[in-house]
Amino acid sequence: MTRTLFLTTALLLASCKGIDTPSPTKTTSGHITTTPAPKTGMVAAANPLATQAGLEVLRAGGSAVDAAIAVQATLGLVEPQSSGLGGGAFMVLYDPKTAKVWAYDGREEAPSGATATMFLDSATGKPRRYFERVGSGQSTGTPGAIVMLHRAHQDYGKLKWGAQLESSIQLAEEGFRVSPRMASLIKRMGGYILKNDPDTRAYFFQENGDPIPEGFLRDNKPYADTLRAIAENPRALLEGEIAADIVTKIQQDPFPGSLTLADMAKYEPRKAEALCTPYRAHMVCGAQPPASGGIAVQSILGTLENFDMAAAGNSAEGWHLFAEASFLAYADRDKYVADSAFVDVPTQQMLDKAYLKSRAALIRRDARIENVKAGNPASFARGEDATPDTPGTSHFTVVDKDGLTVSVTTTVEGAFGSQRMVRGFLLNNQLTDFSARDKDADGVLIANRVAPGKRPRSSMSPHIVFAPDGEFLFTTGSPGGNSIIAYTAKTIVGMIDWGLSPQEAIELPNVIARNGSLRLEAQNLRDAETEELNRGAGAKEFGMSEEIVSALEGLGHKVRRSGGEISGLHIIYREKDGQLIGGADPRREGTAVAQ
Repeated sequence: MTRTLFLTTALLLASCKGIDTPSPTKTTSGHITTTPAPKTGMVAAANPLATQAGLEVLRAGGSAVDAAIAVQATLGLVEPQSSGLGGGAFMVLYDPKTAKVWAYDGREEAPSGATATMFLDSATGKPRRYFERVGSGQSTGTPGAIVMLHRAHQDYGKLKWGAQLESSIQLAEEGFRVSPRMASLIKRMGGYILKNDPDTRAYFFQENGDPIPEGFLRDNKPYADTLRAIAENPRALLEGEIAADIVTKIQQDPFPGSLTLADMAKYEPRKAEALCTPYRAHMVCGAQPPASGGIAVQSILGTLENFDMAAAGNSAEGWHLFAEASFLAYADRDKYVADSAFVDVPTQQMLDKAYLKSRAALIRRDARIENVKAGNPASFARGEDATPDTPGTSHFTVVDKDGLTVSVTTTVEGAFGSQRMVRGFLLNNQLTDFSARDKDADGVLIANRVAPGKRPRSSMSPHIVFAPDGEFLFTTGSPGGNSIIAYTAKTIVGMIDWGLSPQEAIELPNVIARNGSLRLEAQNLRDAETEELNRGAGAKEFGMSEEIVSALEGLGHKVRRSGGEISGLHIIYREKDGQLIGGADPRREGTAVAQ
């Protein structure tokens, strides 16, 4: 059966199926109104094959959620270093019919056998080395991306479940050409632990041990079979034979994990009202904890609201204010945000306008803040964070012809996740997103400590932004470890305050201000590593001028000039006439294409 015939058949089946859409509870998102349907739909994703898979589903009559399922499945095949079936995701969804904004949580979950000190060396009491933690069975949590998408499909799907996977199944059977970025990362990670697992070694390397090169025709029949199983049962990764294989792989040396079939069986995705706050005349909506991106991005914006960023512009003054607001927001985020099912997260207090005004009062225009500390928005103690940072992940966004809109950030955590493979897909290493220690040097408990059944804090920051009239304006989000927060906030400032187009906002220099260090993309400093990662993706120079960099140093900033960041921003923007404009980050391989 061809792709087109399959999707057409699925559409006919869907027309006979009642969609069980629960009545959403009242949101607290403020002034959001129903938005007229756009002239057409659009998909923006990190690989052209994934974009095309989403578009095929839209053209067959599928919703934005149906298309998101297709994009996720394809990304796991063609961009396995970043996301996949064995990982997790956060999705923010706007329903134009009800003017509601929802946050779906498919974050991985720690097993019942997890302990607060499981990543510490028993002899020294210090965290084990990076790849010892990443490549261990202990690093993998229950995967939640697929069941999260199924939950959203129950609410907003139009096609019969499984129809969205046919394109990816065919691609896995017939093979795809390995992209420059994938080939580069295989080559790099081959020097570490990617070859340790026999399944990853057989899949990513040739018989002579060399990594598969750019342009290599790579099929993945086990992946196709896994997708067929998911088409039959959306919980196929959490129960039955595939789940048993996941548990077996996790429980292998070194440092076997404790995840069980019982842990997997009880996993459920979460759905809640999105986290929405005003920025100037706009409304900005993101994910809820354990995603920290919603709080942190909106904290940056709420702090900047106390300054005239439009007047400051894309200048040393503008970037100084952005950096200072980032320092403050990251400090609060690091200390207070974790899984709100396990610890009290003072979300409302952290985003309170009066509190953020008090934080903004710490910012001087003529000098940086010395020794930035977290505030105390809720008058309770939290330990100083000890969570490592691992850049990875993928972001995509879809708007369908009815205006249903999704902004999705999806990940297996580090490059190739735990670098253990089961049935054609990689397992995540998301549990290394917990703090490696449970207490700080003063013995105070850290919010993001490990606990059984807890979900690790994430930096993922999918956002949907609404215009002053309450109508949908744009989506944004990015991969990139904890730098995601800065990447995403930059685009919102760029479009709202500086009047930039989506593509212009994406191509602004990336500026990350956290823990006293200001890292930024500088002109004429493209390093070999970033050049290799961006090769073939149409990348160009994104650096900040030396004049602005020097001015920031003159204000006391400890600048680290970066030869290039690896953000992967994707944006869909709605013009006043309903026309959709897309933006895709040339630092990676993404595309934004209209239906």
